Amino acid sequence: MDPIYGRIAANKRRTFFLFLLYAVLFVAIGYFAGIYLGDPIFGIILAIIVFIVIFLISYFSGQNVVASMAGAREVTKQQEPFIYNTVEALTYATGKPMPKIYMIETDVPNAFAAGRNPQNSIVALTRGLTKRLNRQELEAVIAHEMAHINNYDVLLATVAIVLAGTIVFVSVMARRMLFFGGMGRGGGRRSGQGQLIALIVLIALAILAPIFAQLLKFAISRQREYLADATAADFTGYPEGLASALEKITDQQVKNSPIDNSALNGLYIVNPAIGARQQRRASVLFSSHPPAEDRIKRLRSM
Repeated sequence: MDPIYGRIAANKRRTFFLFLLYAVLFVAIGYFAGIYLGDPIFGIILAIIVFIVIFLISYFSGQNVVASMAGAREVTKQQEPFIYNTVEALTYATGKPMPKIYMIETDVPNAFAAGRNPQNSIVALTRGLTKRLNRQELEAVIAHEMAHINNYDVLLATVAIVLAGTIVFVSVMARRMLFFGGMGRGGGRRSGQGQLIALIVLIALAILAPIFAQLLKFAISRQREYLADATAADFTGYPEGLASALEKITDQQVKNSPIDNSALNGLYIVNPAIGARQQRRASVLFSSHPPAEDRIKRLRSM
């Protein structure tokens, strides 16, 4: 089997594993919240319903949710003929359907892809990216984002963003419930002891679930960037184009820019919140991307 296809299959397996882990988190929070309120079955049922609804939204409309969060708007061939033709040419090279093209009006150069499969996906570019890169560099960045689509890790990333955000929201609601909820319908010493244990576990879940969700996103993001870099270099036949683009993009990221959004930063080709110096010092565990110099070094060794 071609190594690329093997990694695509691995991405699909990781996507399933991600869904399963998030489902377990939802059910666990629902179960212990139900015990605390006196009805664990109701808590489980409510958690399952919430998970199914969020899953369907993230799966079928995740790219629209992400585009809206990023402030991106769809553009046509008439509005952006050069970008459209570049994406179209790469589409022919990959043999996959052409993604929709979105533009983010900011001078900070960056890009991302989102969607569930090559038939339902978008590529979003910032205005600064189109101004600051030459043709080969811009083509390489677009190829990188299309590689994410063709490797099926846009599904993984898009759903992870929506589900992780929901986990954070549910955890906040659980913490608030601890302050305003009662001790449920049950009574007596045994009921009180069970609810106390549930309370302790629920507090732990409410605190740890968002952290777990973020760490899971980070671990997935780092691996997919290396694969997309390699795939993009294969598409264009010119690894130096992407290496040079990464140098320029990394050097021009600034904190608190219009695209700096903690929920979306892991989706971009370079983390918008981290500049070149900060990225070199960033912890491997808590960084959404591998260090830029490592990616550039790999590309230039091809």
